[in-house]
Amino acid sequence: MSGAEEAGGGGPAAGPAGAVPAGAGVGAGVGVGAGPGAAAGPAAAAALGEAAGPGIPDEAGLAGARQLQEAAGDPDAPPKKRLRAAEAAEAAAAAAAAGSGKLEERLYSVLCCTVCLDLPKASVYQCTNGHLMCAGCFIHLLADARLKEEQATCPNCRCEISKSLCCRNLAVEKAVSELPSECGFCLRQFPRSLLERHQKEECQDRVTQCKYKRIGCPWHGPFHELTVHEAACAHPTKTGNELMEILDEMDQSHRKEMQLYNSIFSLLSFEKIGYTEVQFRPYRTDDFITRLYYETPRFTVLNQTWVLKARVNDSERNPNLSCKRTLSFQLLLKSKVTAPLECSFLLLKGPYDDVKISPVIYHFVFTNESNETDYVPLPIVDSVECNKLLAAKNINLRLFLFQIQK
Repeated sequence: MSGAEEAGGGGPAAGPAGAVPAGAGVGAGVGVGAGPGAAAGPAAAAALGEAAGPGIPDEAGLAGARQLQEAAGDPDAPPKKRLRAAEAAEAAAAAAAAGSGKLEERLYSVLCCTVCLDLPKASVYQCTNGHLMCAGCFIHLLADARLKEEQATCPNCRCEISKSLCCRNLAVEKAVSELPSECGFCLRQFPRSLLERHQKEECQDRVTQCKYKRIGCPWHGPFHELTVHEAACAHPTKTGNELMEILDEMDQSHRKEMQLYNSIFSLLSFEKIGYTEVQFRPYRTDDFITRLYYETPRFTVLNQTWVLKARVNDSERNPNLSCKRTLSFQLLLKSKVTAPLECSFLLLKGPYDDVKISPVIYHFVFTNESNETDYVPLPIVDSVECNKLLAAKNINLRLFLFQIQK
């Protein structure tokens, strides 16, 4: 055998019987690898085709993929060439997979909120220069600016922002809704627009409760185990005495809710009832370190003149440095009265606001000497709802007054 034939390993073996050709060792080593190499050829073609973008064929990429496919699947090709072609095809497929992951990461970084650096879950606002903010951060920036008596600015470019200057970016909202997100239960990925429905209704691993929880069953578990648990649940077989203890605890919480509604219904039967829309306007104290407070113009209810005041976090020094936000208010009687005026009152959200306020009834006896109530909490659900009020130019609520006659 000539040196050229030994180096190429392509000619037929001409040695004695039982001798191993010079290229057979290498060929045997890659003979098994030739199958995956051939299979990896189409993957490489698809990977290189996708690198050019969806729907746009890349001629150079397809030509290179054909060469890799032909080299990896050609039995007459030198073993080293087949091995390099298989490795190149696998590398191309891996690069395509990595490229798609990097694309998603780039979209995450481009579409995320500039304040919290997370993808928006609801509305997306943008400043005049196009920087994106999720609804929660946008409202928080406006509320902080109100507390510090400053003009709210974009954290990126420092241009002025407000509800009139900023607008929603519907294209970004739709793009974010199509990005994949991982289910917290089954760890599968779904478009964000479908994730909530999947987690609430479709996911077999979502946490659910036993249907006998109303009689005290504390079981929580994945949905696919619910049927087995309910079939073996011991609560339906409990005696009446055991169930009475559980029902008594439930009745106590239910009784508190009914007490509130019964109190409201009883107040509605009073002879003298008044209500009005009130608008809290922001002001600053005259102290060296000014503090934000709210006050309404004078209004008339039940033939008396009143004023409402409100303060943030009980007038703490720097409420803008606190993540927890609360509002408290007091009712002031500005008219002179000839006899004590006993009243019940409550504040609720206005007709055009979406803030969540729980109904709480307060009582006070007004006289000429004691004509203002203590500051009482405005029962807002959480700090997010409080920020909604603080971010608004004015706070619009509805006051109900009930005069108690003896």
